[in-house]
Amino acid sequence: MRVLIDYIPFDAVAEAWMGAPAWPASWIRHPEAVGAAPFVGAYRLSFTIREPKTVRFHVTADERYELFLDGVRIGRGSERGDHANWYFESYDVPFTSGAHTLVARCWWLGDHAPGAQITYRPGFLMAAENEPQDVFNTGHAPWVAAKINGYQFTPCGEAFGTGSKLDVDGSQLTWGVESGEGDDWRSVEVIQPARNQYNNNGAMNVWRLAPATLPPMVDIAFQTGIVRHVEVLKSTPEQVVDLSSTPVVAANCDPGRLPAWQSLVTGLGHVVIEPYTTLRAIVDLGDYYCAYPELELTGGDGADVRIDWAEALYLLDAHDKGHRDEIEGKRFFSDGVGDRFRHDGNDHRRYTTLWWQAGRYIQFTVTTGKAALTIDTFLLRETRYPLPITAEFDCSDTRINSLVPLATRALEMCAHETYMDCPYYEQLMYVGDTRLEVLTTYALSTDDRLPRKALSLFNSSRDTRGFTASSYPCRNRQVIPPFSLWWVAMVHDYAMWRDDLAFVRTLLPGVRAVIDAFLGYVNADGLVERPSDWNFVDWVPAWRYGVPPDADSGVSGVLNWHLVYSLELASQLEAIAGYPELAARNSRLANEISAATTAAFFDGPRGLMADDIMHSKWSEHSQCLALLSGSLPENVRATIAASLPHASGLEKTTIYFSHYLFETYRTIARPDLLMDRLDLWLNLVDRGFKTTVEAPEPSRSDCHAWGAHPLFHFHASIVGIRPAAPGFREISITPQLGSVQHVRSTFPHPLGPVHIEITKTADEISGAVSLPVGLPGVLNLGTKAIHLDSGRLTAFAEHL
Repeated sequence: MRVLIDYIPFDAVAEAWMGAPAWPASWIRHPEAVGAAPFVGAYRLSFTIREPKTVRFHVTADERYELFLDGVRIGRGSERGDHANWYFESYDVPFTSGAHTLVARCWWLGDHAPGAQITYRPGFLMAAENEPQDVFNTGHAPWVAAKINGYQFTPCGEAFGTGSKLDVDGSQLTWGVESGEGDDWRSVEVIQPARNQYNNNGAMNVWRLAPATLPPMVDIAFQTGIVRHVEVLKSTPEQVVDLSSTPVVAANCDPGRLPAWQSLVTGLGHVVIEPYTTLRAIVDLGDYYCAYPELELTGGDGADVRIDWAEALYLLDAHDKGHRDEIEGKRFFSDGVGDRFRHDGNDHRRYTTLWWQAGRYIQFTVTTGKAALTIDTFLLRETRYPLPITAEFDCSDTRINSLVPLATRALEMCAHETYMDCPYYEQLMYVGDTRLEVLTTYALSTDDRLPRKALSLFNSSRDTRGFTASSYPCRNRQVIPPFSLWWVAMVHDYAMWRDDLAFVRTLLPGVRAVIDAFLGYVNADGLVERPSDWNFVDWVPAWRYGVPPDADSGVSGVLNWHLVYSLELASQLEAIAGYPELAARNSRLANEISAATTAAFFDGPRGLMADDIMHSKWSEHSQCLALLSGSLPENVRATIAASLPHASGLEKTTIYFSHYLFETYRTIARPDLLMDRLDLWLNLVDRGFKTTVEAPEPSRSDCHAWGAHPLFHFHASIVGIRPAAPGFREISITPQLGSVQHVRSTFPHPLGPVHIEITKTADEISGAVSLPVGLPGVLNLGTKAIHLDSGRLTAFAEHL
């Protein structure tokens, strides 16, 4: 049976529904869903429809749910948020006349859940619009609940943010619950009336409900991969082989087993594993995926199937991965990132997981007992945010072109119900990472729903001082004061790249709070002195825990310039929003702290800004932030701009902070330097990567979205596309091609695509620019500015 569901977007949820203080429904739970232990259960409602009709449902759960109609899954949720933003999904469900069953499979994992999963207590909620309360609504309709047995939860090791993994015992699992089968259904307990985010009328409310802000995540079933290795292991129940330290050796591969396994993973056949056998099979998916695995098993009573995931295999005697395409002589080290399925021997049992996994490589470890096991099918369901990418970039440098799909895939794999730093290890939305992800999103798509959500959630995370959480949502609070300043930059980015001043104004109280929190650490000399918490700036090897000199024990040049930079952005924000007096205040403070910082840290003989008062430590970071602040005296700015390219003894930016180095190179018009520093990215393809990395080798994370920021710079720095007015109501194009001879870009502006093609020779730069209707602009070629009319193609040719 196939059910066609219409998901209702945020802006289409009826105002009347959100305007009322209380829902016509209450939260419910299974009577045993108490205490701290994880609980997996289901809620069932059976009913009869007399005439065909479509019903709009609003659904949510703590923590997660899958919604089934007559055994077919029609939705997942709840969209990840926090208590003040507890999201519900809305669906238009068409019903035929006759008997139907709705089932919600829900789980509450508590401390076993992913770190970004906010929770309070187990609960489920459903309400229907324009229907009597006692027909569908929880707390009124005859919903019943059942506990789902058979789940145990195992530690996930290094992947600490992803939540515990599953150990599923098929002999204990409650089968058929999706269709409402079974005899262990019992009456539910009503917890409390459901209430909206606003209009609470003073009622105590843990879950403050708001419409989901995002569309459903991608849900695409696929079967793919190359089986690289199948090996029968010499193990006994008394002596199990430790695969985390057992190298993959081609001589141990059983070539006769490869065809059947290859047929399995590509959906063309099945695999039979004979009795009393232990084997492993390693599958290379060929790309990086975030996916729910699904496994169908037959026979093999008591057989054990473990599915582990890895981004790459490790060199045997090192915590290094080497070439990512290679597996020979390496070890498959997943440290618990995988799930175990113990089969009950019945035919065509389908196993899956509660949460998705991530990586490029999969390792099956199968152990059979006295009966042969058949793996009927294995498939993956890809999940990620459905970002519609319309940008195009192509240039004469094939190395740059080869990086585009890697960086794009990294951004996709780190975009879900929130942005994520990395899908394999943490799955947390950090401010520093997210600013770069958002800028890259602006360069690829006009869809800004995920950026808006990130801005709003970080605003909700602020503490009583004003600082945002470093990552949010997150059950464990951590504060990185510099990241709070990057959130201010995120708000400024949105004000420039998107035309929604009303939304920007809702964020300004938070911007002011962050700025004031930092100003509280200004000492008698007019300098910021050791803000509390973790003053992380970049993973510089010489900086302990990524903290620049004196940032946690004195006065740091890096942090002071960061504040000056942020004050300038905050001043521009206040001016954009129509608050000139607050803009003037921020500008005055920026000038005062800039003067004090210049006096304390500028070193005339070196022509650079020091990191410390003693002028003994130096970094590219201080130079970048000082130059980007725009508040330096012209002679000092020119001196640093001239000194930076040739300076020795500077701690260098790593992958993350190189975004600001690239911004600096653009500011001082040195595209040649930007190209030179792209080398760290441009050899990723040759080393077998499918996504961009977290840090230089040995990199922990092979998929880290902050490494995707060159995509932004291809459009915004090399081609030079930038907003020339708030709300991107005007465009400025300032090409800085460096060694690139030819470039073609399609850029997704909210009014329509911008098309640019540029060719550079030794003595001429030429090309054409096409702007959408309503977007005027200017093309800057050296000292010449060419006016660009909206809705027209403008050709140009200028001698160099």
